[in-house]
Amino acid sequence: MRRADPQSPVSFVTNVARLPQKGLPLVIEADARQRVALAEEHELLSVERYRAELLVAPWKRHGVKVSGRVEADITQACIVTLDPVEAHIDEAIDALFLQEESNLGRQGFEGGGEILLDAEGPDSPETFSGDTIDVGALAEQFFGLAIDPYPRKQGASLEAAGDAEPVENEFQQKLRSLLGKS
Repeated sequence: MRRADPQSPVSFVTNVARLPQKGLPLVIEADARQRVALAEEHELLSVERYRAELLVAPWKRHGVKVSGRVEADITQACIVTLDPVEAHIDEAIDALFLQEESNLGRQGFEGGGEILLDAEGPDSPETFSGDTIDVGALAEQFFGLAIDPYPRKQGASLEAAGDAEPVENEFQQKLRSLLGKS
């Protein structure tokens, strides 16, 4: 295993060529610099805590299964008031990876076989080449998906504009006059 910082602030490249049969447990704990980078990357006010506990294990003949959890404490801006909104993330991680050369990965695409997708079922395996997988970047993907895209401070609401007519912009006024609907 070696650390790298190519794309993900919490990148953790793991050699999967010779994994123990019971798997390799990993813990990724973001330091202050990484938490600042995560906040910038995901447009958050701050990331107070970030921790991923993973198990990287062999799967079938040439595959790798990564499972575990990512937990974080974050602060976002309320979409209504822009006040800080604190949130806790606790997201399960479950992903499969296959070597690009694996027959399992090629059967559906090149072998003319059908690929059945279940929207509620597990994701299709990702492919990788070489002997490494960036499990830190994978954990960050699950972290990003767990962030509320529309955080709202408790009690904040969008007030209806009432029954007032919407104000037309200049383009809408010209269009209305061209159509003869004044």
